[in-house]
Amino acid sequence: MLAGIHHAAIICRDYEKSKHFYVEILGLTPLAEHYREARDSYKLDLQLPDLSQLELFSFPSPPARPSYPEACGLRHLAFRVESVSHCVARLERYGVATEQIRIDEYTGKQYCFFSDPDGLPLELYQL
Repeated sequence: MLAGIHHAAIICRDYEKSKHFYVEILGLTPLAEHYREARDSYKLDLQLPDLSQLELFSFPSPPARPSYPEACGLRHLAFRVESVSHCVARLERYGVATEQIRIDEYTGKQYCFFSDPDGLPLELYQL
């Protein structure tokens, strides 16, 4: 029935800061950007190399995430990467703090957690 994930949507507090993070630091490709005047909100469609997408929304004064990361709902967003250590080095060059690289006990693959500018838990996971 399901063919894959088309997109995940993220709400940010500081649109320009988050746009810079997802486009310049993570390297996602902008597809479309719209300002929605009635909501005083931006919507930025971003594409990953596998054609999946992230939607980045800004809203004035969004509520804080209830807990990190065990709130009910989406726990974290994981990205497939060729080399976790290469990506961690890039993030660190931009001043993005990362957790220590770990090994998945079930798959033997490397993974590492970090956060976006609003504290959304993100993960790098080895192909």
